[in-house]
Amino acid sequence: MMNVAPAIVILSQNSVTVARKIITVLPGATLYGLAGRTSGVDVSFTNFGETLRELFAQGTPLIGICAAGILIRTLAPVLSDKQQEPPVLAVAEDGSAVVPLLGGLGGVNDLARRIAEALDVKPAITTTGDIRLGTTLLSPPPGYHLANPDDAKKFISDLLAGAQVKLEGTAPWLSDRKLPIDPQGDLTIQVTERLVTPTANCLVYHPATIAIAISGIIDDAVALVQQLLADAKLEKASVAGIFAPITAAADPAIHAVASALGVPARFFTPNELESLLSQGYSPAQAVAIAATGTSPLSSSSPHIAIAIAPQPIDPNTIGQPRGRLAIIGTGPGGSQWMSPEVKEILKSATDLVGYKTYLDLVGSLADGKQRHESDNREEEARAKMALDLAATGRYVAVVSSGDPGIYAMATAVFEVCDRYAKPEWDTIDIHVAPGISAMQAAAAAIGAPLGHDFCAISLSDILKPWSAIEQRIAAAAEADFVIAFYNPVSKERTWQLAEARNILLRHRTPDTPVVLARNLGRPGQTVKAIALDQLAPASADMRTIILVGSTKTRTIKRSDGNIWVYTPRRYTEQ
Repeated sequence: MMNVAPAIVILSQNSVTVARKIITVLPGATLYGLAGRTSGVDVSFTNFGETLRELFAQGTPLIGICAAGILIRTLAPVLSDKQQEPPVLAVAEDGSAVVPLLGGLGGVNDLARRIAEALDVKPAITTTGDIRLGTTLLSPPPGYHLANPDDAKKFISDLLAGAQVKLEGTAPWLSDRKLPIDPQGDLTIQVTERLVTPTANCLVYHPATIAIAISGIIDDAVALVQQLLADAKLEKASVAGIFAPITAAADPAIHAVASALGVPARFFTPNELESLLSQGYSPAQAVAIAATGTSPLSSSSPHIAIAIAPQPIDPNTIGQPRGRLAIIGTGPGGSQWMSPEVKEILKSATDLVGYKTYLDLVGSLADGKQRHESDNREEEARAKMALDLAATGRYVAVVSSGDPGIYAMATAVFEVCDRYAKPEWDTIDIHVAPGISAMQAAAAAIGAPLGHDFCAISLSDILKPWSAIEQRIAAAAEADFVIAFYNPVSKERTWQLAEARNILLRHRTPDTPVVLARNLGRPGQTVKAIALDQLAPASADMRTIILVGSTKTRTIKRSDGNIWVYTPRRYTEQ
């Protein structure tokens, strides 16, 4: 079955509407669009063939909204192993046809059905076994793993030729289909979580019914769990998840075991375990029972318990994942300045927290997310809310413009963690994803004014006294740094910029270049250079970043009337 988010590839703007309909049923999908012909996509590409073949080699399911022939000819040179093929489908530009092409073992027909349902059409499934048997034995539904796919082709051929099959174990998805089931059949379908040796006449499916509970610090946890499974003669493919108390959510051993087995880790709160613990069960036993509803098997480890559920376990409905909090920087404006890492976080996050203006900059990447908007001045309350959300198992992205660690929300989050230190926040996986800062974007727009030593100073005296700001401006001016001024002017603060200019003029000549950059990356962007003695409060607002040159900063007049501004790398004259 497909376990990687698909790529939807389009060649024209006409395909965007159909692509968006598909994304409604595949919310993790990435939209790829041909550069120059598409807009509003997640990733732009210039070479169709190279892009498709690279995604295919990575195992990414491909949905091409284009002619089937284009996909076939493009991927033909890299087709080699049927068992390793990701699903590949062609969808008509108007959404009238959905054609599965490759990836029968990867669930391409099921994917085609989901897409066709979203587009209100019938999928063009041509797999004989799928049509006549009413199911695809090659790609079982979630919760089941086919152990011997190499035997499946002949097995299905024998069924289609009239052979009968006996079913051992519980598999509602097979019992309700058109399979010729007979208790005396020559063929066998076996559904078991036990270690067995498949044969050509027996398809073996392992249901995801095993829960592994871990409740304490364990040395060599991966090796120990694997040994316990082997001793109990249990198949690791039947492990549905690793389960633990929420207090252990940050334990790397738990995540190492989950990663080694390729399953999620889920956690229970004290309230969810309280009743079981009061009955005398150990923490590991209580977790195993909470995950399966059944008593655990005997175990030689006091901190590990294994239990088997009567039906496949869906970890998404049990406990909660470890909470994640990403503090991201979108860059100063348009999506072209967002890093691939930030875009991936925005696609995966469940909740977005931030100032409305910054959330709006995210565009379509915010679709389907819970938005939590707040005033730009409520940073502490915003950080607390984000941490509390993440502590419940949500994946929260705190959205800042520019870089989140420069006068932005990363510091606010860590300040709150330090000041209040709630125990539940200790379980959260916190990550900071950098962004292009406003001073970098401003510098790039006009040349290289930050080409030598520079510093950044915020002119806002809300969180620090003006006396400290004044001292820093004077020190930076005397040291001859290029200075980036953040938060230069607001409706309530106007005199600080004029005072900063006056301090600078004690150490700089009146004609020192000053860069004023406003609305970077957004509609109405302006970037211009003026002389230091022209700098006034009316020159800027809170959407403006100001770069003041050093004594070495120079300008180059261009033939179009504009200028470049740069600071030489060599500080002394040659």
